[in-house]
Amino acid sequence: MTPDALRQRLATLLPAARPFAGDTARGEVVIVLERDALADELRTLRDDPEIRCEQLSDLTVVDYLGRTPRFEVVYQLYSITGNHRVRVKVPVPEDDAAVPTASGIWKAANWAEREAWDMFGIRFAGHPDLRRILMYPEFVGHPLRKDYPLHQRQPLVPEHDPIATPWPPRPPVR
Repeated sequence: MTPDALRQRLATLLPAARPFAGDTARGEVVIVLERDALADELRTLRDDPEIRCEQLSDLTVVDYLGRTPRFEVVYQLYSITGNHRVRVKVPVPEDDAAVPTASGIWKAANWAEREAWDMFGIRFAGHPDLRRILMYPEFVGHPLRKDYPLHQRQPLVPEHDPIATPWPPRPPVR
């Protein structure tokens, strides 16, 4: 499917989607969706027989410090059968930094959403296990935010021996 045909199909399928300025980036069609109906629209992108974005290639966050809304959650979708890509951008305000989870749509979203939470502080409503994945649990703040203080001291935590006491605790062997 050509980018023009894909753009027309997306306009028909998702009338609330706004085309991004420039529409395409390196052959990818770029659309902007609002977070209110995001889960249904992402499911539509996966299930529509012409678009069929079966793969979530990447999920990330962009921090536009000083702009309103401050954050954008970016989904990189790929259709294996159609060999085309769709980039979905979702504006997220700083005072309510939350979007619905996509982990029920693509299993790959589970870890990517945990990383976005850990690094940027974007909450994914309905996520099955939203906890830190890269930083230790006692870490304060979100280090990839542009206003994160670089010289902030973090709380000291006791040294942990992963052999003697693995984290998380292992279930008893039966």
